[in-house]
Amino acid sequence: MLLSYNFRYHPDKNANDPKAADIFKEVTFSYNILSDLDKRRQYDTAGFEAIESESQELELDLSNLGAVNTMFAALFSKLGVAIKTTVSATVLEEALNGMVTISPLQLGQPLYKKVEKQCAHFYSVTLTEQEAQAGFVCQVKSSDKSKFKLLYFEQDENGGLSLELQEDSSKTGKVTSAGMYFLGFPVYRLDETVNSTAAAKDPDAAFFKKLDGFQPCEITELKAGTHVFAVYGDNFFKSASYTIEALCAAPFSEEKEKLRAVEAQILNKRVELSKFETEYREVLAQFTEMTSRYAQEMQAIDELLKQRNAIHASYSTAPPMKRSSSSSKSRCSFKDSKREEDHQARDKKPTTRDRSKKKKWYNIHLKVDKRKPC
Repeated sequence: MLLSYNFRYHPDKNANDPKAADIFKEVTFSYNILSDLDKRRQYDTAGFEAIESESQELELDLSNLGAVNTMFAALFSKLGVAIKTTVSATVLEEALNGMVTISPLQLGQPLYKKVEKQCAHFYSVTLTEQEAQAGFVCQVKSSDKSKFKLLYFEQDENGGLSLELQEDSSKTGKVTSAGMYFLGFPVYRLDETVNSTAAAKDPDAAFFKKLDGFQPCEITELKAGTHVFAVYGDNFFKSASYTIEALCAAPFSEEKEKLRAVEAQILNKRVELSKFETEYREVLAQFTEMTSRYAQEMQAIDELLKQRNAIHASYSTAPPMKRSSSSSKSRCSFKDSKREEDHQARDKKPTTRDRSKKKKWYNIHLKVDKRKPC
């Protein structure tokens, strides 16, 4: 029932109906609640207030949805609904129990792999003390724009792995990419799903809230030793192709300082945007008020002029004038006169007999003497 109701208010069928778009979002949010047991319990206990619908984003474990629900989730994602996916509970449980296969990843030697949907490839990287102090970078890219997650796990005493960091892939030009940067100072990540629901309802908010998801990474550096990363296939139906590369940051000192400077500028810009939003909305409110008054004044003036013309016209005892048809009559008379002139011109045209009687100046008749010469 919920899915059929959603298609009834689908944006493709109601392109110019904002009410239908809002209903579509509400139904999509309801779908998120029904597909999550914890959220369903919260709703049964205290209703929508307990779930904070205004700031809540869709967050689904695709491995538990089944084929039909995964298809609808993929459809919603294509339509621009912010669907945040989680790492499969099965993968996390296997990692925690130490039941995953871990492949070594050498520094500076990229690997090209393909991981199945909702599965993960685990890699270990060993750093020396010098390499750890210089900084470490792990990057993953996909040339076919696959969706994936880059994960960082910490090892516990029992040999299990617990998830500590997660970076979702994002489109950067012609590829999708995700990276983790452990450079000894706070490096920020940009979560574009933050406030996406609020931004969808207010187009201006999409601009002013763009940097709200710019948050510092919880871990700024790695210690010497072995560390475990994983690439998780986050596509809805197909496997994810990717390239993973682990790098020591020592040869990239210039890039390191540029990154530090640019991120500082972004933080300053976020503060400036917050102040600018207040000014912008005040001016926008004034502009909206002025344009509304402009339309009202224009309508009032037109109405007064119409009343004035009506009063002017009332100063008369003559019956109302009918629309004159003189112009049409004049056009008809002009056509008739033209037609008559053409007839007269044809009548005056000389006949063949008349033309033969006309003499041309060079038609001189000479008398010829037929007598014989002497």
